[in-house]
Amino acid sequence: MSPVEFEFATAGRIVFGPGRASELASFAGRLGSRAVVFTGADPGRHHEILDALAVPSSTFAVSGEPTVDVARQAAAFAREHGADLVVALGGGSVMDLAKAVAMLVGNGGDPLDYLEVIGEGHPIEQPSLACIAMPTTAGTGSEVTSNAVLVSLEHGVKASLRSASMLPAVALVDPLLTLSCPPAVTASSGLDALTQCLEPYVSLRATPMTDGLAREGLRRAAAGLVASHANGGDVEARTDMALCSLFGGPALANAKLGAVHGLAGVIGGTVEVPHGVACAALLVATIKANVAALRARQPTSPSLEKYREVARLLTGRGDAVIEDGIAWIEQTVLLLGIGKLASYGLRPEQADDIVARARLASSTKGNPIELSPDELHAVLASSL
Repeated sequence: MSPVEFEFATAGRIVFGPGRASELASFAGRLGSRAVVFTGADPGRHHEILDALAVPSSTFAVSGEPTVDVARQAAAFAREHGADLVVALGGGSVMDLAKAVAMLVGNGGDPLDYLEVIGEGHPIEQPSLACIAMPTTAGTGSEVTSNAVLVSLEHGVKASLRSASMLPAVALVDPLLTLSCPPAVTASSGLDALTQCLEPYVSLRATPMTDGLAREGLRRAAAGLVASHANGGDVEARTDMALCSLFGGPALANAKLGAVHGLAGVIGGTVEVPHGVACAALLVATIKANVAALRARQPTSPSLEKYREVARLLTGRGDAVIEDGIAWIEQTVLLLGIGKLASYGLRPEQADDIVARARLASSTKGNPIELSPDELHAVLASSL
């Protein structure tokens, strides 16, 4: 057996379970003296939780995916209010903005000083403000990752701020907070969570530790994805999906992603499409391209056996082959009502630029095999 060597990082503390959101006040009182709370567009939705905060607080509502300009405004807001604690109560966009602000207040400067690809990419050397992350959707796993994604409207792309110091101090994950998620959000976030377990599992940078998390996440997605979409009040299904999302976060943070996210990140900066929808639209075509490329060029790759294991986990059948897993995903995407990317305004003439930028994206570096421009074009064409 060859030697195994890896590193692993995640949130300072993970607290999981129905009803655990009530512990926010206790954690806040220990971590800071004044908080800025980031929420979705309707801060009143979780007023009972926020009213019980043990420290003075100010609220900043996030109405969409955070842009570079919004991050600047939010950091200025946190500084003006003297915050030494950041609380994120919302979906992936809320988490990303909160982590970005915690880093910017702790380090100073502008987002473009630190952003990958489009910015200066300076190292983040100072600690972030303490952050408590409480997801209200089961999708991104951002509560346990060390990066924050911002949209640059100027560059037409999503880019990341990334540092181990950006890991939240506490990930407070309560599946009951996801019960009110509407079906469309449940579908897109759930398919994002599934993808964020699948891509790290077959990644070139996978480790035994990330493999264990990814496998269990995929098993939970198989049990909970369709059920939580059909009945949002199904606590067992919501718990399965909260675990899928939670396990996918450290898996992707430590093993990287793949071509699905490489393409989706560029597409999300090009047209307005929910991130999970973009991932879901691309997933089947990307798996087919990866499997065909591996069989043709690297037939002994361990990723092929992992794709077979994905099929067994998703279908629940010990004799399942790769094509059975692809069929399960294809049928689930259709059942959950995910449309093609053209319906969001993506046009064929944008493909050259998207493929060129996706090949340079940090997410793409974990793909189990390097796909050629022609292969990526084929994936994009099939997803339109």
